Amino acid sequence: MSTLITPVELAPAIEAGTVRVLDVQYTLAGDGPALYAAAHLVDAPHLDLDAVLAGPPGEGGRHPLPDADVLEAGLRAVGVSNGDSVVLYDQSTSLAAARAWWVLRWAGLSDVQVLDGGLAAWQAAGLAVTTAIPTPRAGDVSVSVCSVPVLDAAGAARVAQDGILLDSRAGERFRGETEPIDPVAGHIPGARNAPMAEQLEADGRFRSVEELRDYFTGLGVNDDSEIGTSCGSGVTAAHTALALHLAGFEAAPYIGSWSHWITDPERPIEIGPGA
Repeated sequence: MSTLITPVELAPAIEAGTVRVLDVQYTLAGDGPALYAAAHLVDAPHLDLDAVLAGPPGEGGRHPLPDADVLEAGLRAVGVSNGDSVVLYDQSTSLAAARAWWVLRWAGLSDVQVLDGGLAAWQAAGLAVTTAIPTPRAGDVSVSVCSVPVLDAAGAARVAQDGILLDSRAGERFRGETEPIDPVAGHIPGARNAPMAEQLEADGRFRSVEELRDYFTGLGVNDDSEIGTSCGSGVTAAHTALALHLAGFEAAPYIGSWSHWITDPERPIEIGPGA
């Protein structure tokens, strides 16, 4: 089963009732619910990234790992049950959908896909959207967290030196030329820059498997690499982990990422182009 699903593939699966579709539209401004209210797939409930797929911001970073009980309750509230095939989508780039994909796998769900190109691709295919809010029947999913690897700060530092740590932020943020979100600029010493935008087509779909593999091997990734991903707060890091997965590589994201790294003034900071 491919991790990505196209609108043409998803539409008949919805018709047959074989998938549970969840809307994860999201922006850093927190207007995911407003985007959802404007348009979403029929019968797809909204899964809130800030409330369900992350814990409260603080010492763990801006989007730390969610509490297992909160995650389980949130997934049950949108109708997820044990054994469900889950499809996730956001507005176009799969940024939030990838975070959801990773968190659900971390929680022990194995049958999870992402709608490539999100709502924009669905609408471009001429398929129906709605503003009607569904009322899903409560699910019974049981989560089993830590089902896939995740890095802490020490692990990220080690991978940056002994393996390959890919930082998904835009180049100017990675190099420390500007920092519009976090209070300190720069990156983890030894990290390599892999901006999320370079992994996507202009319409928000992922580049082909062959293109992604060439892209990551160009950054030094190989089948023997220990790979980690990082970003500002662990959302884009999950997106790059998905892109690596599509290319045939497995990576452990540093979910705390830069927003957590800088909470300890003893941790070193690097400015410039990096490794």
